[in-house]
Amino acid sequence: MIRNRFAAIAATTAAAALLLTACNAADDAASAAREGAGSALQSLNFGSGTAKQNNAAPGTGDWATGPGKPASKPAAKKWVQLSASSAGDLNPVVVNGAGFTLYRFDKDTADPSESNCSGECATTWPPVLVAPGGKIFVDGVHKSDVGVVKRDDGNLQVTIGGWPVYRFSKDLDPGDTNGQGVGGTWFGVTPDGQKAGVAAEEPEQGGGTAAPASSLTLSDETDFGDPSEGLAGSGCQNVGRDDSASSLQASGALKIWSEKDCKGESKVVQGNIADLNSIGFDDRISSVFLG
Repeated sequence: MIRNRFAAIAATTAAAALLLTACNAADDAASAAREGAGSALQSLNFGSGTAKQNNAAPGTGDWATGPGKPASKPAAKKWVQLSASSAGDLNPVVVNGAGFTLYRFDKDTADPSESNCSGECATTWPPVLVAPGGKIFVDGVHKSDVGVVKRDDGNLQVTIGGWPVYRFSKDLDPGDTNGQGVGGTWFGVTPDGQKAGVAAEEPEQGGGTAAPASSLTLSDETDFGDPSEGLAGSGCQNVGRDDSASSLQASGALKIWSEKDCKGESKVVQGNIADLNSIGFDDRISSVFLG
């Protein structure tokens, strides 16, 4: 009996030691990642103002493609530009050297900085990458808010306020904000790393972020009156009765559009809206993005 008791104590002690070792290893790995990112940041150079103001050679930096073309496959550049600006309904929001909107992802983390967008995600949302020893031009963005994080592939991704930043492949022209509110997790990034447009469009309740809506009901009358139609699923969906909704009920956050196929003017909304006229969208919803 005593031997069994001592054996149980020994086993418990060993398990606790293993758990402590694992925790220490995780802490060491996190510390190493922070130190690595810190060393990489120290190797970068910063310039105040735009790349043009600093006489950077045209076409040598940023990774933005020209207007009318999707964002290119992510590749580390010798310089990138971060400018505080406005785009669509977002003001302020950070744009790159070519004027394309930059975004942050709610499934990433800022402390410590970590990207959870890779593979197909990084194709749709190309990360902003800078080469080791490269340069970051800051225009209306505080240098102290800018950093880098090493991705799994070894590339250095630019961060603002600790949040890794990206472009959206479906933004085809400077000033496009087609990525705003996608999936309830993607938002333009402000100069200090916050979510652009959230205060006006998607208030955060209880300090959390609303989950993306998987269903909604559109009513032709205010205060959710009949007739109505329901939509469910994920992705972009055209509504059955175009430009007729005056109120909506939703299970979370979603994006509404003024034209079919998720085009035209858009707005991120959350939960129930008894009168769409209050947000300028009465009889204007033609499509929605769910999930």
